[in-house]
Amino acid sequence: MDITSLQNPKIKHIVKLREDKRQRQKDNLILVEGFDELTLALSCGFVPQTLLTSPELVTKQLNFSNADTLTLSRNVFEKISHRENPDGWLGIFSTPKFSLDQIKLSNPALVVVAESIEKPGNLGAILRTADACKVDAVLVCDPRVDVWNPNVIRASRGAVFTMPVVEIKSDEAVTWLRSKKMRILSATPSAQENYQQVDMKESIAIAVGTEDKGLSDYWMQEADIKVKIPMLGKVNSLNVSIATALILYEVIRQRQ
Repeated sequence: MDITSLQNPKIKHIVKLREDKRQRQKDNLILVEGFDELTLALSCGFVPQTLLTSPELVTKQLNFSNADTLTLSRNVFEKISHRENPDGWLGIFSTPKFSLDQIKLSNPALVVVAESIEKPGNLGAILRTADACKVDAVLVCDPRVDVWNPNVIRASRGAVFTMPVVEIKSDEAVTWLRSKKMRILSATPSAQENYQQVDMKESIAIAVGTEDKGLSDYWMQEADIKVKIPMLGKVNSLNVSIATALILYEVIRQRQ
């Protein structure tokens, strides 16, 4: 084993990267844990600086020779893992940088705007659904959660690597969307139209906001279309990732 001590400086550094957004930003590094997530990141062309593995935990072999590989004892790997049942694989990557210039829009285009999403699980689930629906890009506006939080990466099942995910201010996002002649659809319970009753066949950006307050006034004012998802019970809102999935699959249904 290369590392068997919990007091190893590299192990302490990895724990800081896992727990502290400021440390990730300072070092320009992220952690990607799990065989499936690492496989997807590698298939998208991302190369880890270091791979860490625990032979005692590994059930699937990851064959990748372009990075330094360190073997860890089981207790040390469990120390750096953020999972209850780790599979013995973790990679340290430089933080990916996506920009608006890298976005290649389909015809018709489909973009998701996620404004001020506060929970890692919700943002990760939105990214996972966006990948499933072949969304061109996800614009994360005024984020309240770090896109590269290990829990976002885990919830996305690695989908954070499969498309441009751009952190951007809301006004810059709107300017870019207008320049691409994309209509903005805002999801809100206060809308008059059911989401299944509007035409989504043309290029469109689906904007969703927080579960407690929804989209900001800015996005509501900029919206070309406002839609609601019928709520037949007593609660007044859906989980934002579920709402996003419903609307995205309605876009797919209409376009097919």
